[in-house]
Amino acid sequence: MGCCGSAERPKREWKPLEDRNCTDLPWFLLFTLFLVGMCGICGFTIATGGAARLVFGYDSYGNTCGQRNEPIEGVRLSGLDHTDRKFVFFLDPCNIDIIQRKIKSMALCVSQCPTEELATYYDLKKFAMINGSELCSYELPGHKYPSLPERFEKCPKLPVPQSKALPVFNRCTPVDISCYAKFAEAVVTFVSDNSMLNRLIAGVAASKEIIVGLCLLALVLSMILMVIIRYISAVLVWILTGLVVLGSLGGTSALWWLYIDYRMTMNETMTKDLRKTEEPNGGMKTTKDHSQGLLIYAVSATVFTGILLLLMLFMRKRVALTIALFHVAGKVFIHLPLLALQPFCTFLALSLFWVYWIMVLLFLGTSGNPEKSEETGLVEFRLRGGLQYMTWYHAVGLIWISEFILACQQMTVAGAVVTYYFTRDKNKLPVTPILSSVLRLVRYHLGTVAKGSFIITLVKIPRLILMYIHNQLKGKENACARCMLKACICCLWCLEKCLNYLNQNAYAATAINSTSFCTSARDAFMILVENALRVATINTVGDFVLFLGKILIVACTAITGVLALNYQRDYTEWVLPLIIVCLFAFLVAHCFLSIFEIVVDVLFLCFAIDTKYNNGTHGREFYMDKALMEFVENSRRSMAVEEQGRSKRARPKEEVELTEVKAMAPGTSSA
Repeated sequence: MGCCGSAERPKREWKPLEDRNCTDLPWFLLFTLFLVGMCGICGFTIATGGAARLVFGYDSYGNTCGQRNEPIEGVRLSGLDHTDRKFVFFLDPCNIDIIQRKIKSMALCVSQCPTEELATYYDLKKFAMINGSELCSYELPGHKYPSLPERFEKCPKLPVPQSKALPVFNRCTPVDISCYAKFAEAVVTFVSDNSMLNRLIAGVAASKEIIVGLCLLALVLSMILMVIIRYISAVLVWILTGLVVLGSLGGTSALWWLYIDYRMTMNETMTKDLRKTEEPNGGMKTTKDHSQGLLIYAVSATVFTGILLLLMLFMRKRVALTIALFHVAGKVFIHLPLLALQPFCTFLALSLFWVYWIMVLLFLGTSGNPEKSEETGLVEFRLRGGLQYMTWYHAVGLIWISEFILACQQMTVAGAVVTYYFTRDKNKLPVTPILSSVLRLVRYHLGTVAKGSFIITLVKIPRLILMYIHNQLKGKENACARCMLKACICCLWCLEKCLNYLNQNAYAATAINSTSFCTSARDAFMILVENALRVATINTVGDFVLFLGKILIVACTAITGVLALNYQRDYTEWVLPLIIVCLFAFLVAHCFLSIFEIVVDVLFLCFAIDTKYNNGTHGREFYMDKALMEFVENSRRSMAVEEQGRSKRARPKEEVELTEVKAMAPGTSSA
């Protein structure tokens, strides 16, 4: 048996786009059951009233506002009919628990929020008599508010601020939010001057049109760069190579110069100190330590530079493959322009899912059994027993489904690029290769995507747990425990990145040959191992070129932003708008160039398979583009030249040996 139960084959027969069958069907069924469980949690929160309590609100006695309620055992004033009381009113909305980030005040259901400030209990009485909205506890009659002794505990804190109901959620919120200043101060701890915060917010509000324009500029620049990068890739690669070599040599030279200069200065200082004092040992020891440190840095930089130069020497020919792949990737985006929409589709899908996930999480927060808090005396709804595990199930769903959506993007892009590469006549490409790839994914390979995303989830969950433990124990654990935690987090992060790269190539192999996840991962891994140096070159040089592309987009957007904001002389505070624009530009560039990176990786896997199983002869013609064909031809010429050189060096030795044999043979001299 092979990987994960797949039958082993002595030799993989790659048949691109010929056979299509369903892959990893059990994992598709498992993922479907998991989705049913996620929907079941949502249904549970709706059925138990958690969704209604979140949307309509509930009072401190467990009654949901705007509807008739059932009595709760042991809780007085529960089971009231609040059909006419649709708004939640807090007696002291400024009583906020900063640590728990919630209002600790008693809540009541009222028919109308106070539309003006109420300064006295007579104002409360008047508001209750005119509007029929009683703002004190239910057992207190409105016409007796000024004379009741319970008014200090069960009536709102005076003065009652003017309030306005929130849309959808029906909470009475003070119009003047100055009472939340303490909460805001705790959240925004880095702002010590309120006027500075006001100026920054005013700057963002005043320059909102320019911010939107600059964000659109970053979007356009990212799309343009994906098309023109094939024309500037060669220049970028060689400039990058030159800068790295010059930077390494310059840094090493600077360290040696600093070491020599320090030694000369140290010798002069020691000579002067010997003349002035008889005990220079302390100063000599410190100076010697500095000198040894510089020497270690200089030697380490020299070794690093030597290794780097050797790598550049051995990998210089493979850089041409990176340039050729970038060139072909640019052509792919011309033939498949809908690839540029993949980041939008993925972002939209993730956004919709995250909104749904947060909504259900909030529903869970108001679901469960009602319990009376001993600290505040208020009724809270909490999940107990086995129901607590629904929150953990929901958290796992956030990771797995998010990874599933990202994996669907990778499989879709891989399927489209594979179709482009292995179609000899590009005029016969499908009308919409992206849509064809999506349909193949939905019909055949959802199980493979579910399995690959689950593997990433298994690695991500322990890493997130360790990060949570590390944050909770910050300042409490010893140095050894802190180091071990960080090492484990780092190792899991590296493992996750490696598995992500392997998964991406496994999806490409599945798109090529329609094999299961484990079989595809094994086959792709073998291909990558056989081309390890090429993979290293593409992942180092190519990734850095793409990083330079991101920096280029951010720099162009930032320069344009500085000119635009500085031109508007009224914008005295444009630092925050510029930071927002730069962050958005980097995010957009990262999303688009990540698609470009996936295209390059899939193209390389297709190229490696093409060169391994085809040689350009009749019946085994290459599928590759002209740019890659030129690379192969140049590689063959260089190999032929090297073989001719070896044969010329070996020929004189063979002639000498042949002469010696003839001389030793009898009768040769008489002839």
